Amino acid sequence: MEVRLDGKIALITGGSMGMGKAMAEKFAASGAEVAIVARRPEPLADTAREIVAAGGRCRAYAGDVSKADEVNRLFSAINADLGRVDILVNNAGRSQAGKFEELTDEIWQGDFDLKVFAAVRFARLVFPGMKSRRWGRIINVLNIGAKAPGPNSAPTTVMRAAGMALTKVLAGEGAPYNVLVNSLMTGLIVSDQWARRHSNVAPQQPFEEFLAEQAKAQQLPMGRFGTAEEFANIACFLASDAASYISGTAINVDGARSPVV
Repeated sequence: MEVRLDGKIALITGGSMGMGKAMAEKFAASGAEVAIVARRPEPLADTAREIVAAGGRCRAYAGDVSKADEVNRLFSAINADLGRVDILVNNAGRSQAGKFEELTDEIWQGDFDLKVFAAVRFARLVFPGMKSRRWGRIINVLNIGAKAPGPNSAPTTVMRAAGMALTKVLAGEGAPYNVLVNSLMTGLIVSDQWARRHSNVAPQQPFEEFLAEQAKAQQLPMGRFGTAEEFANIACFLASDAASYISGTAINVDGARSPVV
């Protein structure tokens, strides 16, 4: 089955690195024009140049999606340049976890603004156009902790659980208009966060060897981390017409790590 996104406009937050970059590359290779958003202009511009050099269409928009005025500014710029947004991928976020009693109000609020309110604001902006055109896709990138949160996993798992509830609300409201909304729940994916951890704790050890040890320590069922490309494949499928009867789901992309379906 060939999955295509020809003629579609996709907006991906957190699009400069890791899974966001992989999704941007996959969407562009499948025919979409992609707008990528992230805070740091340099890696964002690098990613856009790489995608264009490979024959895709991509534009970079630097901004902080945790701030309401920035979300409005970014959306206005993208809409002015590209005319609409057909596919929204809410991918902005970072791992933030600690002991509950040590989490301050500032930590909670910062995580909420970045992970929940950014998704709410972007979805609110794209929803009317998607409904009027009777075609739209929203993908919320969450993690498996949203379904089965463990100790010392807040605030991230709490925010991701909120994102899963948001997915279900939007799916119900979008269904009559062919606006399909789903969540992808990440497990352990090779990312820049793991590259940084490797640099901090074991810089002399080959990265692949480090990942293999971590996979064993984490008791990953498949014995390895997932790749950003594997994650991008399922995202591209959900964004396409091949997934035209899938909405309101939360799909684990975790190599069977989650204890719940």
